Amino acid sequence: MNTHNNKSQHPILKTLRHSIFLVSFPFGIIAFILPIYSKNLGASAFEIGLLFFVFLIVPTVVRPFIGPFLDRWGRRPFLLIGLFGYVLAMIVFCFSNSIPLLGMARFLQGLGQALFWIAANTIVADLASATGRGFNFGLIDEAVNRGAIIGTFLGISMIFAFQSLHVSWRQIWFWLFILYTLPAFLSLGTAWRGIPETRPHAATSVKMRIPLSGQLMTLLVIVFLSGISTFMIWPMLMIFLQDILKAQFNQIALAYVPAALIGAFLPSRMGRLTDRYGRKKMIIAGLLSSALSSAVVPQLQSLLPLSILWAIQSLAAAAANPAELALLADIAGEDVRGTVYGFFTFSFFLGGALGAGAGGWLYDHTGFAVPFYLNTFFMIIGCFLVHFILRETMKPVPKNT
Repeated sequence: MNTHNNKSQHPILKTLRHSIFLVSFPFGIIAFILPIYSKNLGASAFEIGLLFFVFLIVPTVVRPFIGPFLDRWGRRPFLLIGLFGYVLAMIVFCFSNSIPLLGMARFLQGLGQALFWIAANTIVADLASATGRGFNFGLIDEAVNRGAIIGTFLGISMIFAFQSLHVSWRQIWFWLFILYTLPAFLSLGTAWRGIPETRPHAATSVKMRIPLSGQLMTLLVIVFLSGISTFMIWPMLMIFLQDILKAQFNQIALAYVPAALIGAFLPSRMGRLTDRYGRKKMIIAGLLSSALSSAVVPQLQSLLPLSILWAIQSLAAAAANPAELALLADIAGEDVRGTVYGFFTFSFFLGGALGAGAGGWLYDHTGFAVPFYLNTFFMIIGCFLVHFILRETMKPVPKNT
């Protein structure tokens, strides 16, 4: 079966997309309101960065060791345990009225993230054909973003309704995560009923072995730099918008709508382009767009240009993410996919953990612009690495295929 055709996707991948859609409901709004709620509780920029660090450190530590067990014991157990971790995280978030409790919820969320996503990406690599990997990874990105859009819309509607009644942030937070606990439970049930084991065959032993090559190591370095940039920038951007632009939550949310829509509908189309024209071009386009837009952020004076830049960055992610995951699947052999995806995500979250801690410190001590300029620098380095070191793994596909 050729999953390159968007009308013939594997039924297990359809179920996986449904499960991902449901568990993604809180993803968008957490990135917005965690810095705002934490600041309301009295957290500094550094402490806010640490909340992102806590979320990232678990995948960083755990994922390199998970991969070999995925290859030995299968994908399904880790997928289900990861979703259960998400459910627990939502419950703890409900009762988080202090920075330590928020840290505990983020720890559980990070544990669920560590287990679920390595299993989900490996399942896609198991079931998608080589000429349809970019497309299928793009569909996964779309499921995440569509779930996040709906969850964010519901969450913002709840926040506005409660604020009109002068309800405190603490009470808003509680009911918000009561709302998000339900789809997390439904996601777990969907995966339990509809996603069987997809491992091609069992590894003969659980070993920390990885097919090291210059290509793979280069890709891991690029992903590491992307992790630093992503988690260094996002929480600081929320603080920047409040401190420098004096933006309100509803204004920030509206400014993000175009970027959210791009993320919800374009990744699979960008994935189809990477399947047709190759991985390198899409990765370079994504990294370069991210670099240029980040360099402009410190100069902003209003939310309108920020909305345009957010849309550009969302388009960059839609181009680069499916291409990177498809390239990794091209490089990895089917018997070590779990191991390779473990190291891939380890690199991203190691960078993210460093970026989350560094971003808050840099913002507090060196000025708000420094994290954004560093992001530009890292993305340009990534472009050079892709162009000069990585080899293309996909030959152009004729237009009539």
